[in-house]
Amino acid sequence: MEVTIVGAGLVGCLLACYLARRGHHVTLYERRPDPRERGPDRGRSINLAISQRGIDALRRLGLDGKALHAALPMAGRMMHAPGGALSFQPYSADRSQAINSIGRADLNRELLEAATAQPGVEVRFGCRLTGLDERTGRLRFESGEEAEAGVVIGADGAYSAVRARLQQLPGVSFSQEYLDYGYKELSIPARNGAFVLDPGALHIWPRGRSMMIALPNPDRSFTCTLFWPHSTLDSLDTPQRIRAYFAEHYRDAFGLMPDLIPDFQGNPVGHLVTMRCAPWHARIGDVAVGLIGDAAHAIVPFYGQGANCGFEDCVELDRCLDEAGDDFPRALELFERRKSDTDVIARLALDNFVEMRDKVGSRLFLAGKRLEHALERALPGYVSRYELVSFSTTPYSQVERRVARQRGIVLAAAGAALAALAFAARRGRGLVRAPEAD
Repeated sequence: MEVTIVGAGLVGCLLACYLARRGHHVTLYERRPDPRERGPDRGRSINLAISQRGIDALRRLGLDGKALHAALPMAGRMMHAPGGALSFQPYSADRSQAINSIGRADLNRELLEAATAQPGVEVRFGCRLTGLDERTGRLRFESGEEAEAGVVIGADGAYSAVRARLQQLPGVSFSQEYLDYGYKELSIPARNGAFVLDPGALHIWPRGRSMMIALPNPDRSFTCTLFWPHSTLDSLDTPQRIRAYFAEHYRDAFGLMPDLIPDFQGNPVGHLVTMRCAPWHARIGDVAVGLIGDAAHAIVPFYGQGANCGFEDCVELDRCLDEAGDDFPRALELFERRKSDTDVIARLALDNFVEMRDKVGSRLFLAGKRLEHALERALPGYVSRYELVSFSTTPYSQVERRVARQRGIVLAAAGAALAALAFAARRGRGLVRAPEAD
């Protein structure tokens, strides 16, 4: 088949590799210039946290080693209290599990190289989609270029031009939910060629209604991201106010950020949005149009699952093509079953924002984590929600059912143990007579 993918980002490039492996000819259209010839957009290279789902998708193509060669494992969260005190929260009871910090631009370049190395894959840069006729498969681009395709897959992100066309068709629903928060990228450079923070952790400065995170880079710097209410971001409009705010709220990081003022004033503010669409595909005549990744289901980044979820989409669509015998309209129809999983991770990501922002520093939360890790050590098969999401490929829609089932078993066992203790205590006081033998 001749397949057109709109968007040569992470998901578009990986999908091209999967389709090329199946023998299809793939043309990728990307609105940006070739990222291998220019650096990432200023302030837009937020680090990714690649975990098991993403690694599994890469491994199936033999790309995990090359794509993640520069990744840095983070075995837990390092919490920074307002006064500067540190506390480490491991992701797993035995500290064996880790998520991997990698720059988005670095990973995109690796996947782009992998895609273009496949026979039958062509990439055309500087092609911003401005029109799509779903009846004929004709695509029009801002440059004046036109093309036709029997299969068009939109992998062009949260503000997808392909999805914008599908939204105009009868029966297609769409919703978007913005948080009243923005994000802004900052940096903590290396000092004398060394990390100034522990590189084996994801660093979090939780501050109630806002937070900052920092992920390590191979050059021993850290990429920091602020997640603040827009009102706070807007209020810091002078160098004096920026310095005063960071000196008060991020005391231990303030002295590690020599470029704070130019970074804060020069880097753009990004938006945090959850987008839902249904259905993700349309078939009119001989033309099939589908969506994948953020184009179908954009989520906020607070579970570190955006790229992982998009990569897993590629695995699922590949599985659907197996089932459909490479009949793309049928495979895209089957792919809709994935929506039950993406709806769940969208909600969990929103919930985890509250956890990271408000709860991770509380004693009650820490006590709950210690209990959870104790249960993991004591009960074979007991796995926390975080581990199921980040360190397994259990479908997202099954994670909460399994967690609820585990808790039910633990509560039932605890109830039985308490009842047994109460019975033994009453018997010891002579309130209960032991049954006589026949």
